[in-house]
Amino acid sequence: MRLTPHLRAVLQALLVAFLWSTSWVLIKIGLQREIPPLTFAGLRYTLAFLCLLPFFLRRSDYRTLLKAQTRRSWMWLLLLGLLFYTATQGAQFVGLALLPAATVNLLLACTAVVVALFGIRMLAERPTALQWGGMGLYLVGVAVYFYPAVLAGDQIIGILVVSGGVLANAGSALLGRAINREGVLPPLIITTVSMGIGAVVLLAVGIATQGMPILSITEWLIIAWLALVNTAFAFTLWNHTLRTLTALESSLINNTMLIQIPLLAWVFLGEALDIKAILALVIAGAGILIVQLRRLPFRR
Repeated sequence: MRLTPHLRAVLQALLVAFLWSTSWVLIKIGLQREIPPLTFAGLRYTLAFLCLLPFFLRRSDYRTLLKAQTRRSWMWLLLLGLLFYTATQGAQFVGLALLPAATVNLLLACTAVVVALFGIRMLAERPTALQWGGMGLYLVGVAVYFYPAVLAGDQIIGILVVSGGVLANAGSALLGRAINREGVLPPLIITTVSMGIGAVVLLAVGIATQGMPILSITEWLIIAWLALVNTAFAFTLWNHTLRTLTALESSLINNTMLIQIPLLAWVFLGEALDIKAILALVIAGAGILIVQLRRLPFRR
């Protein structure tokens, strides 16, 4: 069977979502070994940037194309790096240090709602009625998961931090889609430049506020895997899929992590869920599935 460009992009995006799901387990393991969250995140993405840099530098046409970009294009790449790497990933690591993996993932999945609301005006991408229905079902699942809300002090801080990450993640999803849809810059340029900017800032903030720990070989291996496979490769492939998928489609495929992460956390981290939480995740996952069952046309 010959794959259509859209189906190929969906499958590639699903592979990236799985790799990112495994990242949460590795991150939690690293945090349990007392690696400071911001420094941990900064090391991961800085090393990933260094992995991508040789592939970028070997392309003279890429270097020429990047030099020809306007100040406005550089501003968008700078903003993408700060939103997608510094803010979103920093908030994710801090949130995982304070909250269970399933809770952080469910909160970050709210990005889809923000993307849907702001993507209508910013990207002229209008969801169909069925897709809105799926989004509504997802929100019901979120409500069931958190009812009744009884939270401790650290949990409240974690929720606030992750909520800020949701806004940054939504902004980066919209901005990344807009940049890729123009088709001017190849995915490798977009990923390398934005990641380099965001990662260096994140690492600098982490070292300045949390310090640089002495890491064991196991901890360096975790960081190396996260950097090379789950970041350098995965983020490049993700940017490639954004040329075909809409912002809402990309966000909802990313939200399949809502089901994958709790399963991986249960198997590898022992983070069990009660019946209510499982029901909530099933409801939320069903909402995502409804939207992804078929590609419905978007009015542009």
